[in-house]
Parts: sequence; structure tokens; C-alpha cells
Amino acid sequence: QPVEATDDAFWDQFWADTATSVQDVFALVPAAEIRAVREESPSNLATLCYKAVEKLVQGAESGCHTEKERQIVLNCCRLLTRILPYIFEDPDWRGFFWSTVPGAGRGGGDEDDENARPLAESLLLAVTDLLFCPDFTVQSHRRSTVDTAEDIHSIDSCEYIWEAGVGFAHSPQPNYIHDLNRTELLKLLLTCFSEAMYLPPSSDSSNTNPWVQFFCSTENRHALPLFTSLLNIVCAYDPVGYGIPYNHLLFSDYREPLVEEAAQVLIVTLDYDSSTSSSPTVDGTTTGTAMDDVDPPGPDNLFVNYLSRIHREEDFQFILKGVARLLSNPLVQTYLPNSAKKIQFHQELLVLFWKLCDFNKKFLFFVLKSSDVLDILVPILYFLNDARADQSRVGLMHIGVFILLLLSGERNFGVRLNKPYSVRVPMDIPVFTGTHADLLIIVFHKIITSGHQRLQPLFDCLLTIVVNVSPYLKSLSMVAANKLLHLLEAFSTTWFLFSAVQNHHLVFFLLEVFNNIIQYQFDGNSNLVYAVIRKRNVFHQLANLPTDSQSIQKGLQRKKKTPEPISRTNSQDGVSMEGSRPAAPAEPGTLKTSLVATPGIDKLTEKSQVSEDGTMRSLEPEASQLSPEGNPPAALSDGEPWSGEASHARRDRRRLSSASSSGQWTPTPDWVMSWKSKLPLQTIMRLLQVLVPQVEKICIDKGLTDESEILKFLQHGTLVGLLPVPHPILIRKYQANSGTAMWFRTYMWGVIYLRNVDPPIWYDTDVKLFEIQRV
Repeated sequence: QPVEATDDAFWDQFWADTATSVQDVFALVPAAEIRAVREESPSNLATLCYKAVEKLVQGAESGCHTEKERQIVLNCCRLLTRILPYIFEDPDWRGFFWSTVPGAGRGGGDEDDENARPLAESLLLAVTDLLFCPDFTVQSHRRSTVDTAEDIHSIDSCEYIWEAGVGFAHSPQPNYIHDLNRTELLKLLLTCFSEAMYLPPSSDSSNTNPWVQFFCSTENRHALPLFTSLLNIVCAYDPVGYGIPYNHLLFSDYREPLVEEAAQVLIVTLDYDSSTSSSPTVDGTTTGTAMDDVDPPGPDNLFVNYLSRIHREEDFQFILKGVARLLSNPLVQTYLPNSAKKIQFHQELLVLFWKLCDFNKKFLFFVLKSSDVLDILVPILYFLNDARADQSRVGLMHIGVFILLLLSGERNFGVRLNKPYSVRVPMDIPVFTGTHADLLIIVFHKIITSGHQRLQPLFDCLLTIVVNVSPYLKSLSMVAANKLLHLLEAFSTTWFLFSAVQNHHLVFFLLEVFNNIIQYQFDGNSNLVYAVIRKRNVFHQLANLPTDSQSIQKGLQRKKKTPEPISRTNSQDGVSMEGSRPAAPAEPGTLKTSLVATPGIDKLTEKSQVSEDGTMRSLEPEASQLSPEGNPPAALSDGEPWSGEASHARRDRRRLSSASSSGQWTPTPDWVMSWKSKLPLQTIMRLLQVLVPQVEKICIDKGLTDESEILKFLQHGTLVGLLPVPHPILIRKYQANSGTAMWFRTYMWGVIYLRNVDPPIWYDTDVKLFEIQRV
């Protein structure tokens, strides 16, 4: 039976209890009960929500000076965190928080101006006020007693930013009670924003989250200090525990849960589709000092706006150092096991790093300006290598590859890769001596040859990254050179080329890599040239690829029985690094969330040509005859989902029966001819024509079988004037599009869903954005 809203004694019992934790609230208020109240006495649920918000608003108004008030605020906060997902899962209730509560202004005459505010807005404004509440979530600046308590509406919250860093120089004394209170309030904010989880994925980018939209608008007077607090708290965090190894074993760390929550709130507020915005600040093309008034107005989302306008070198340095320190944390673990606390929020950090580079081009250029970018690259390669066999971490593989694709569009990234790789992080890869480029190629080879089969849609992307950096690679090691040739060997078998409509693209990418290195970096790359000479038959076979129907059928018959496209046999892997563990598959029973499809590589990138002076100009789509790939008809390439759960079953079937998304596809002589004629083999054939006779002559004359002598000869050789005119360098730069924006949204919420297990905020509610699956 409905209980009157005025029956305070009844409602107060929900938040008056003193000794509860958020876990208690979850235990005391079971899901079934919330659903029962929702169905059977909706007016009670409505009153409970309204009363809880009212208590938060009162707490924010009064400034929470007494212990009792703080307890009530925290309990209301926990209760709302518990109930909100059940409001969101029911479409009829979803609008409830956006309605105004009739007679809400009854409490007193002074509230009449607030009458028209929807409940959601009152809730969000109260939470933001509470996040800068002296003695509750921030240090009070007053030294005196309670009677001169600061009026919460007169304080300038910019003086109460939580941590030094961007735009704030003072680092407040850590206070673990404040950290715990902030964490609970941020948990509630995240729960408010999670309405997005209850709507199915849609490519419609106008579908903005009303909670985030209001929170990041000018209505939120704390938007700037909150954005800065969240960013600084994440980037300043040092899990080693004040720099002393093993310290975390002695002291409980109250900062980590706060940092995690802050990172999650931050990436959700930055969920913004930059492909639909023409805002100049997001491209980073505006000049003048950022954060001032001459900039054209940026996006309405203030968090995105602030992020895109950070511009001071010391701010960039602080952010980059912080993110690199946290991403390298699992690697530090391997030198001194357990010396530092192992953090678990690397996926959120990768999303944050992605947003920084995507929304703030000046930050991207700063990252690439020095070899600091390698402090981001090495952890990403470590995660990619470690997660390659684990189907529950396919999302992590995607974001790592996306970030490297974004970086590889800039010349500086390729140049930085030439730095020698000396950090010996134990990784399950062959031992090699060389540069960061060698590390990247060896890890990519490992992913392609021994990764989970769900990663096949990423092959295009991995090879695009190698193509983008190849013109700048001064000297590949023998190990990396052999890996590249092994990939070409595997991808150019007839059964692989003829078994799916897009497989030949991989061969085009690899040939482009070889051409770039031979044309632009011949001098230092005797190892690669030697490997090409040793495997010359692969190139001859490609040049003589049969195109008649009978041979095509024969090639398909040779298809391996396994759906694994690549043999691991003739790749000399050698010994893995000391102290490394092999990449393990997911434990049975691991939960994972599904991902939506991401666009194909042609949608994901746009081609740019590098001119003589090193500047890039974008190629118009009609100029794509410069591209060597024989692209299949548009209907096929567009209809191919690039990744995504729904397409897996289809793809696995296709891998076995070569059926494509447009019905039964079979390779025809015309189709093979259409791309075979475009294979860019001229440069390599010319190289073989010149060098093979010379190398053979040396071997006969000197009776040599020793490769070091041949390498010495190749090092001093030159092909100046003998090779075809160098082709222009083509770079495929990532371009924002609504397809990737949607992918990021589902990935990010999937991560947040799985990471919030204590308490399990969304567990067992009817989430629509993704499916929860067990391995």
C-alpha cells in the first residue's frame, strides 16, 4: 500500500542507520525486492527515490557539518546506487528522473524557484556540490570552529581541486576519509551515467546520454574543478606507495579505489563522437593560448572542451608521465614481484589515452616529440602479447591496436621506433637484439600466428601499422626480417589467397612494407635484403600465381583441415625470453561482454601522401588508383563486418567454406586477375635480378656458406640508379567515424560492468548495450 511522502518516520529508517557500508546496502536490498516494489507499488519506489535525492540536496545545502548528516548523505548515495539500475532497465521508468516531482517545493517558501528542476538535475547538482564539501570530501581552509562554517555556495571550488597537476599547483594532504567519501559519490555518478547500458547499440550519434550531457554542461558550476580533479587524481597516482617498494603491503591504499572510480567517470564523460563535430578546437588547429576566450566555442560537452584545450608543455608532461607510469605497472611487477601494488585499471587508462590523443592533437604531437612515446608503446605491446590467446580480452587487443594505428599515422612514430630496445621486460617472444621496431614486428607476428582466431579481423590493422612506419625503419634485425617473410609466405599460399575475398589485401600490405624499406631505407637493411634473397621463391610464386579455374580449385583443395590460417612450422622461433610465461587462454567461466562490429580498414583510415618536404596531403577517394590493393566491389568490402560477435559464426563458417556475406562467393579467374595484375612486385624483382647473381658468384668464388660474409657484401652494396623511381609514401591515417565511436562506447561500458564487482552494481540487470557471456 502506498505510504504518504510526508510520513518521515517511515522514510527516515532507510538512511538513519549509522553502521552501513555499500556492501550492506546491496545485501539488505535484494534485486527481487526492488523489482517487486517497482511493479506492485510504484508510488513507493517513486517516493523513495525522490526522498533520497531530497536528502542529498539538503546535505549539499547545509554543507554536511555533523557526522549524522554525512551518514545520511552516504546512505542515500548507496541506496540510489543500488536502485538506479532497476529504474533504467524498465523503459517505463526511464523518464522518471527527468520528470519534475509535483509539489516538490512544499518544504518551504524559498524552494519555489527550484520547482521546475527534474529530479536527475537536482541529483547531479547535489552530488557535484558534495564533491567539494569542506571536511566531507575536501580539506576545509578555515581554521576555526563549526559556527563560522563555510557557506557551501560561496566557496570557489577551483581552490579545492583534489590533487596538484593540470592547472593546480597545490597538493592537499591525503585524507583517507575524504577519499572514501569521494569514491562513494563517484560510484553514484557512474551509476547515473550507466543508463547508456540499457539502450541497445545504435549507430545514431545524436543519441547522447542526458545524464552526461547535463553533468558536462555549463549548468554544473563545478565542471572545471571536477574535470581537473579527476584528471589529476588519476595522473598523479603512484601505486608503488610513496616510491618505497613493498610499501603497499604495510599500508592500506585508500587512493586506488578513488583513482579507479575517477578514471571510469572520466572516460564516460568523454564519450563523445568527434566525427560528427566540426569543432575547430578538437582538431587542435586553433592557435593562441588555449583555455582563453579567443578560441571558437568547442563542443557543448565541457569535459571534452577542457580536454581539447590543455596546451602547456608541463601539463602534457604530467599527463604522459602519469599514464606511462600506470601502464608500466604490470611490467614493473615482473622485475620485483609484489614490490608494487598491481593495478587493474589499464583498460580504462588506454581509453583515456585514446581520448587524449583523439581530442587534443597538440597532446598527440607532444607524445611523439620525444622517445617518451616508447613508454606507452612497450606496455601496449606487452598487453597485446599477453592477451593474444584469451578470448575474454579481445576488446583489450582492439584498443591497443587502435592506439598504435592512431600513432602510426604520424611520421615521428616511425622515427622513434629506431631507438634500441634495451628494457628487458620478460615477454613470451623470441630473444632478439634490436630496436623498438623489431619488438613491434615480432609481437605482431606472434599475434597473427598464435593469437585467438577472433583476432583475424585485426590483421589488416596490424599490417597497416607496419606499412605506416616502414619508410622510416633504419635497420631491422634478422629475427624481425625473418618474421615479415614468414608472414608473406603464409599469406601468399594459394589456399589462403583464394579462400576469402579480402585475404589478398594482406599480401599487398606486406609487399608495400618491403617496397618502402628497399626504396627509402636500403642502406641499413641488409638483414631484410638477405631474407628477401633467401626466400626469393615466394616472390616468384606470387608473380606466377595461376589464374585458371582448374588451378584455383586445386589451390582450394590444398586447404588445411584446421581453420588456423597460418602454420607455425617454418618460423624459426627460437627460445622465448627468460622469465616469461606463455600467453594463456581465458579461464573457463570467465565473464566477457560482447562488442559491436568496427568499420573495415578502408573506413577506419584515410590515405595521405607524404611529399618531398615531409608534409602530408590527404588523397581524395577518387585518387585511390594510387593504392595498390585491388579492392573488391564496394558491396563486398562494405558488407564485411570488421569484427563483432554476430559476425564470428559467419566468419568461421566462411573460413571453412569460403562463403562471404553476400551469399556463396567463389574465386574466379577474372577476380584473381583483377588484383594479381596490380601486385607491386617491380622493385623486388629488380632487386633480385641485380643482387642474386652477385651473391651466387661470391658463394661460388669464395666457397662461402657463411651468411656473415654475404651480409657484409650486402651492407656495402648499393642499388642507386638500378631500382624503379621511388613510389610516393602512402600513409593510412586513422579517421574518426561513428562506427568506432559506438565500438568505444560498448567496450568502455563492458569494461566498467565487469570491473565493478564489489558491490556488483549492474550484475543480473537487463543490460542491452552488450551481452554478458561466459567463456
